[in-house]
Amino acid sequence: MKVLVTGSSGLVGSDIVRGFAPRAKAVVGADNNLRADFFGPDGDTRWNLRLLTESCESFHHRDLELRDRAAVRDLLRADGPFDLIVHAAAQPSHDLAARRPFDDFDVNAVGTLNILEATRLESPEAVFVHMSTNKVYGDAPNEIPLVELETRWDYARPEDRAGVREDMRIDRSLHSLFGASKAAADLLVQEYGRYFGMRTTCLRCGCITGPRHSGVELHGFLSYLVKTQLERSEYRVFGYRGKQVRDNIHSHDVALAVEAIYERPRVGEVYNLGGGRDNSCSVLEALDRVAQLTGTSARYSYEDTARRGDHICYISNLERMREHYPEWRLTRSLDDIFEEILRGWTERLAAGRRT
Repeated sequence: MKVLVTGSSGLVGSDIVRGFAPRAKAVVGADNNLRADFFGPDGDTRWNLRLLTESCESFHHRDLELRDRAAVRDLLRADGPFDLIVHAAAQPSHDLAARRPFDDFDVNAVGTLNILEATRLESPEAVFVHMSTNKVYGDAPNEIPLVELETRWDYARPEDRAGVREDMRIDRSLHSLFGASKAAADLLVQEYGRYFGMRTTCLRCGCITGPRHSGVELHGFLSYLVKTQLERSEYRVFGYRGKQVRDNIHSHDVALAVEAIYERPRVGEVYNLGGGRDNSCSVLEALDRVAQLTGTSARYSYEDTARRGDHICYISNLERMREHYPEWRLTRSLDDIFEEILRGWTERLAAGRRT
C-alpha cells in the first residue's frame, strides 16, 4: 500500500501518517509548513515533522506547494500510483481568509482542484479522502431553534438533539471567505466522484483537536485555550456570552475514520464528523474544565461582538457515518481530550517549543 497525505505535518495529517506507517510500503507526506507563514512562529509545524521522521520508517517527506499545479502532478507521477490519498492541507482561519483572500482561495479551492486532477490522471484508482469542514454550511445551523442554558446554548427541539445532519443546506448563508473556499473544494471533491467515478469522500469536521495541535488564536479552539491558561495569559471570548458550543473530536479518531473509509470506500460521499453530543462543550465550560484540571482560576476577556458567521451551537450528527461504518467509534472522551492536550502543552512549553 502507498499513501499520500497532504498537510502531513499538521494535527490530522500527522496522525494519519502514524496510523498507516506500520502497514504501508510508503507514506509520502506533502507539507511546506505554510502554517508558519499564516500564523507566525506559533503555527510552525516543523517540530511535528521531526517526530514523524524519527518514528515512522516508511514515511517520506516532500516539500510541496499545492498551488503549483505542475509540481503536484510531478509528485504523483514520481511517487505514485497511490492507493490512498488524504487531503488534509488547508488554510483554516476565518479571520486570516478575510485579510488574505487570494491565498485562502488558492490553497483551499485551487489546491484541492490541483490534487484532484493529478489524482485522476496519475492515481485514478486511489481512495481520496478530503478533510472538509462544518463551515461549508455557513451560519445556516444558527437557524435551528436554540435555548439558552446556564453555561451553554443548546438545541430546543428533541429532533435536533443529535446535531446537524448532512442535508443541512450549504447556500444562502454567511460563510466567511474561508467557508466559501472550503465549500468550493468540498463540491469539487464530490463532483470528481460523481462525474468521473472516483472514490472520493468529504469529511465535514467539527473541532478537530489533540495534543499535537499547533493551536493559535485564529485556529485551534481547545489547544489554544489550554495553552493560554497554562501560560497565564488571557483567552479572548467573542460574543454569545461565551456559551457557544462545539463538538470536539480527537485527531486519532479522525484517522480511524479514514482507515474505515479506505477499507470500504464509496463514491462522492459526504459525512459530518465530530465528537457528537458527548464530546461537546461551550467556551465557558472549557475554561472551567481547564481551571479544575490545573487548580488555577480561568483567565479570559470578553468581547461582545461575535465573529461573523460563527456558529452559536454546532454538534455533528454522526448517524450517517455510523450507519455506513459501524466498526468506527470514538475512542477518546472529552475528558481524555482535555487531559491529553494539557499534558502535551505542559511538555512542549517545558521543552521550550513555542508551537
